[in-house]
Amino acid sequence: MAALLADPSKGRYWVAEFEGEVIGQIGVTYEWSDWRNGMMWWIQSVYVNENHRRKGVYSSLYRHVESLARSDPDVIGIRLYVGKDNESAQATYSELGMRAANYQIMQVFLESEK
Repeated sequence: MAALLADPSKGRYWVAEFEGEVIGQIGVTYEWSDWRNGMMWWIQSVYVNENHRRKGVYSSLYRHVESLARSDPDVIGIRLYVGKDNESAQATYSELGMRAANYQIMQVFLESEK
């Protein structure tokens, strides 16, 4: 998080507030797609305070990010990771118009030498 806040070229964060209290957040990181010749926004760091869940907080944050992405001609899409078993989150994302991709994520984590 600190690296992203220190370097805006990595992405951005937005928060939702209620009565002066932060009740939700969403972050976006950027990935250039050479295949699609455009910028993909990856949603990261989604959180909504449990007292405010199922009240439209995430939907408001998402729609704000989507609106910004649509207004930027360099942005070609929005993606996020969601757990295979997290049916509640998948339902929320589907309600907002997101669909499962035809790709499976494969990865390897590299140990830091720091």
